[in-house]
Amino acid sequence: MKTFWTAVVIAATFVAQSAQAADTPQAWLPDAIPWQAQGAKGTRFALLEGVRDQSFVPFSYAFAIPAGVWDGPHSHSATARVFVAKGVLKIGYGTRFDAAELRAYPAGSYVIVPAGTVHFDGSDVDTVIIGTAVGPWSTTYFDGSLPASAGTPAKPH
Repeated sequence: MKTFWTAVVIAATFVAQSAQAADTPQAWLPDAIPWQAQGAKGTRFALLEGVRDQSFVPFSYAFAIPAGVWDGPHSHSATARVFVAKGVLKIGYGTRFDAAELRAYPAGSYVIVPAGTVHFDGSDVDTVIIGTAVGPWSTTYFDGSLPASAGTPAKPH
């Protein structure tokens, strides 16, 4: 029984530490992010800090979009706060992809997409975004036949 409680205390300590903000300075350059997952269309994802599957726990992430890749209409379970670190992010809103509705956000732009807002995005050039949100994080795609982006916990519509 003592072994069980020791394991519980160790696991709880690990979870508490991983959910906290970094206690040492950290930094990433757009061209040197340690990518952790790659999607079918070449998108890449990295969890930079925090935990994205726990309620009310903040996290930071990086996401790379190759030139010419577009993500179909989808929404997120939490508000996304996104900084365009490299390239040009294009976003449109609605349940149907419509290129005429895309708005371009070049490097240096800051975009907020509220939780539940249906949008589509992509880029004509290689693009890297850095985002923050609060867990739990999931993505709901309106066309389940399209592949999900890298690192995206997807839920069917």
